Amino acid sequence: MKLGELIAGLDAGAALPDAWRDIEVSGVVHDSRKVIPGSLFVAVRGFHSDGHRFIEQAVRQGACAVVAEEGARTAGVAVLLVPDTRKALARLAASFYGHPSRQLGLVGITGTKGKTTTSYLVKSILEAAGHVTGLIGTIDYRVGNRIYPAPNTTPEATDVQMLLREMVNTGAAYCVMEVSSHALALGRTDGCLFQTAVFTNLQQDHLDFHKDRESYLQAKLLLFKGLGQDKTAVVNNDDPAAGEVIAETQARLLTFGLTEGAAIRPVEGIRQGMHGLKFTARTPQGSLTVESQLVGMHNAYNILAAIGAARSLGIDDDSIIRGIRDMRAVPGRMEKVDEGQPFGVIVDYAHTEESLISLLAAVRGVAEKRIITVFGCGGDRDRTKRPKMGAAAAAGSDVVIITTDNPRTEDPLAIISEVETGMAAAGTRIAPGEAAHRGAAGRTPYLVIVNRAEAIAAAVEMAEPGDVVVLAGKGHENYQIIGDRKIHFDDREAAREAIRRRR
Repeated sequence: MKLGELIAGLDAGAALPDAWRDIEVSGVVHDSRKVIPGSLFVAVRGFHSDGHRFIEQAVRQGACAVVAEEGARTAGVAVLLVPDTRKALARLAASFYGHPSRQLGLVGITGTKGKTTTSYLVKSILEAAGHVTGLIGTIDYRVGNRIYPAPNTTPEATDVQMLLREMVNTGAAYCVMEVSSHALALGRTDGCLFQTAVFTNLQQDHLDFHKDRESYLQAKLLLFKGLGQDKTAVVNNDDPAAGEVIAETQARLLTFGLTEGAAIRPVEGIRQGMHGLKFTARTPQGSLTVESQLVGMHNAYNILAAIGAARSLGIDDDSIIRGIRDMRAVPGRMEKVDEGQPFGVIVDYAHTEESLISLLAAVRGVAEKRIITVFGCGGDRDRTKRPKMGAAAAAGSDVVIITTDNPRTEDPLAIISEVETGMAAAGTRIAPGEAAHRGAAGRTPYLVIVNRAEAIAAAVEMAEPGDVVVLAGKGHENYQIIGDRKIHFDDREAAREAIRRRR
């Protein structure tokens, strides 16, 4: 693509001398290490480094032009100055890859929790309808039969557009994308044309980045503000933030929930158990009875959201029913570990107070006896949620083991100490080996085992027939970040090993 054509949408386009307009651009890059001859280098200010510091390096490696913010200069190539290089990067990437989101049905899903499960459900429904469908989300990025690792829930703008282009080129008709608040705030999805946007819920999370609830909500609202009148907003009507979402969009509205006011809602109750969920959903286009392998009442919301997205896209009833029925548990989302043991083991990504409350309530609905919860809190992240998660664990469990999550650069014992402050009102600390049954006045016994593998093994060892062991916080992740090291660790593997050892 010619440089002049590529930057036509930028305000800086007029500043480009005619001699530079016919230069052929080989790629749009924001990482100077990835610059090759002919690259357009966009200097983005990041959290840990500033791309403006690497302009000279990019030019030495062959960058044909540079997009930067005020004051940047370099010799030998054109420098285009813009107010915000992040926003420019998104627009340039969309243009370079030929605006692929305009060539497929793009479904964006945002919210504090439920994004991943809802995205998998929507993808399963679309595939049941015979459509090739891509996926961009927390666990991985999927293009046809190709699976790429996911360093971020929503990748940088250049990667978003590259993935969408690859989907179009491989015949995909749809893409389902988890859209994180970080991505919205940083403009990673600018230039994406969404056909449908889904709002799952709003709870406390990522306040280390957004600072307060209002900023967090405003980031989420960007997805719905960008929808045209011919698009659809699918909104959880039961969430307190629903009204604010609805007020900020001009799109067609389709609400879901468990209450009477929702356009899509269950009728005649929901049947649930360790084997899954079954209910009849009323929709504006008629009712349909669905059965799902997903465990827990909270997944009813995810199923209803997926039905809403499918309805917005005109998918037939049979495909919706089959897509929901055929989708097994999402990795790390209420995922069962079954080695034939007489007690349950569930691995889940719950890492906020609200998600832990929801998870434990869901498990309580299917557990025959005790809930034994193993969890920790991440380091270098929102500290305010640590005591809240401790309180949630004590309230929803019969036994709690506090351990590490991803401590990163913080002292694991310091993190655990902050979690313990939330256990004081309802919990009683015990030593490993003590009887772990709910004590007097309903106080929940808890113990501290810093090593996560040892904590999981202890939970498995104390489990009795009918109990459910809940391993919360890491879900699908197969690593721990301790200090500056990223080591292999998988809750599911640790649980299986502990179960086999117990035998």
